[in-house]
Amino acid sequence: MNLKDYVATINDYPKKGIVFRDITPLMGNGDAYRFSVEEITKFARAKGATMIVGPEARGFIFGCPVATNLGIGFAPIRKPGKLPRKTLNEEYDLEYGSNTLCIHEDALKKGDKVVIIDDLLATGGTVKATINLCERLGAEVVGIACLIELVDLKGRDLLNGYDVFSLMAYKGE
Repeated sequence: MNLKDYVATINDYPKKGIVFRDITPLMGNGDAYRFSVEEITKFARAKGATMIVGPEARGFIFGCPVATNLGIGFAPIRKPGKLPRKTLNEEYDLEYGSNTLCIHEDALKKGDKVVIIDDLLATGGTVKATINLCERLGAEVVGIACLIELVDLKGRDLLNGYDVFSLMAYKGE
């Protein structure tokens, strides 16, 4: 299945000069969405994941069904003020700004084998911050899965040493 057929390209969003890859058409198509989740599930199963971690919000959309498919837990990574209990926080840079991510201090335990799932790998900042949070809690990040990789932004360079799986790659587009 050519998943790029289900991705809309929006120029100058959220600001001028950014090319935004909109996955809502993919999520709106049952076959494309199911195919995406099944492919990521295969990757997470092969990595021996015992927990799935997903940054808000689209990491939830793909991570939760993968966790359900595998019969394992899901830990959300959220923005400040969104988690009700004590959290660890990590600041990071985006391709168009900066932000902070948080995880509950008890979301993961030492020895958990984590696959991080997100919709997009761009500069790698969000995923790297997520890795840092997981590792600070004693978990082992065994893989990273994303729907789209923007190759020109070299996010993989920041994730050197981690197994990265992407379903679609956009280069120079």
